[in-house]
Amino acid sequence: MSNLFSTFDPCTGLLSLNWLSTLIMFIIMPQKYWLMSNKNMITINMIIKILHKEMKMIMPYKGSTLMMLVMFLMIMYNNMMGLLPYIFTSSSHLVFSLSLALPMWVSFMMYGWLNKTNSMFIHLVPSGTPVILMPFMVLIETISNLIRPGSLAVRLTANMIAGHLLMSLLGTNTIMSMTLISLTISIFMLLMLFEFAVAIIQSYVFMTLTTLYSSEI
Repeated sequence: MSNLFSTFDPCTGLLSLNWLSTLIMFIIMPQKYWLMSNKNMITINMIIKILHKEMKMIMPYKGSTLMMLVMFLMIMYNNMMGLLPYIFTSSSHLVFSLSLALPMWVSFMMYGWLNKTNSMFIHLVPSGTPVILMPFMVLIETISNLIRPGSLAVRLTANMIAGHLLMSLLGTNTIMSMTLISLTISIFMLLMLFEFAVAIIQSYVFMTLTTLYSSEI
């Protein structure tokens, strides 16, 4: 490892297979082979039902929750794959997160400006804004709207990189003594639990913010 950030380099050789870690999720996805569902399938179905009920309250378009749920599961599995050793975390790369956020944002904007132009103009000026502040509010709302895909992508990438960098720093700078090794192992176990929670939370945040952005159209 030449530097600390080379851990997140997806091109480590001529025949690099790091990006195939994005497809490992399809191998571990529980399949319904039997008449009775296994525990993994029951857990995933319960999560999907809970998220579906929650998104129906804020999603104005019927049938769109399926796309959001698939995106949630894909990001969550990729985040969890990165916790395993010797597996590249594709969600820690900006190319992965931006390729999810940018097409969604562009599709929302195209649909809104082509089909609901008046509603899109109304969103640029919040209700109750003084006449003097209206040009500034239009500018602020336009800038905040333009940086939404970038903020979505950077939020996911930065949160996934932060924990991995911390674990890399602790792993490379450990002094070989029994006291520090036992202390480091306990810290690593806590960090792994924390990273497991971050993997689920970040996928949920990505899905929820995308749903909220679509509900404004």
